[in-house]
Amino acid sequence: MGFLKPKMPPLPPVQPLPPPPGVSQEEKDAIAAEQREMERKRKGRKSTILTGPLGVEDEAETENKTLLGS
Repeated sequence: MGFLKPKMPPLPPVQPLPPPPGVSQEEKDAIAAEQREMERKRKGRKSTILTGPLGVEDEAETENKTLLGS
């Protein structure tokens, strides 16, 4: 019985977005230096990780050692 429900009012018009704030060249240089520093730190940490995204890549030692002569 959809004819008993009230009609939805029309949506208000969409307001345009304000222009983005301007960034000076000094701020751009500071941001670029900060990103380079973060990348350098990230590369330093990668060298200590011994596993890949799939886990340990080496073969697991599945053979048990036996006691010979006992």
